Amino acid sequence: MALAFLSSLFKKKVQEEAAPPAEEVEVEELEERVENREENEQITQILERLNEIENDIPRIKISIDTLKKQIQELRDDIDRLDKTIKDVMLLYEVISQEINPFKEQMSQENPLTSEIQELRKELEDLKLEIAQIKNDIKVLAGYGVDLDSIIYEVLAEV
Repeated sequence: MALAFLSSLFKKKVQEEAAPPAEEVEVEELEERVENREENEQITQILERLNEIENDIPRIKISIDTLKKQIQELRDDIDRLDKTIKDVMLLYEVISQEINPFKEQMSQENPLTSEIQELRKELEDLKLEIAQIKNDIKVLAGYGVDLDSIIYEVLAEV
């Protein structure tokens, strides 16, 4: 293309000497070609930038997936800490009731306290299990796993 451009310039010089009124047309033509070349260069730069962005997208997606996994791990850690704190509180209550001098009065006033505590513990365990199941389903859905087929298989086994 550069060779054609240069040769067209030299031809134009020869033609310019032959026909002076054609100079204005050729100058306009040259200006138009220069503008077209600048536009083509800009388009090329834009396309290169688009390619760079397209190449960065998979890396960004991997980073986002990694962050999601880390956030999920932190949630799991927080849930475990929460459960541990609740267990410690229950242990504290049990110990304080054993040492408490008014233990007999409390057990006489409310005989269902131990049953209520057991039910509360079971309820908390169920809540934790449901939360873990929800998180597992979200993770599986994020990886494109066919959840419907898994659910149908589990229901068929039951």
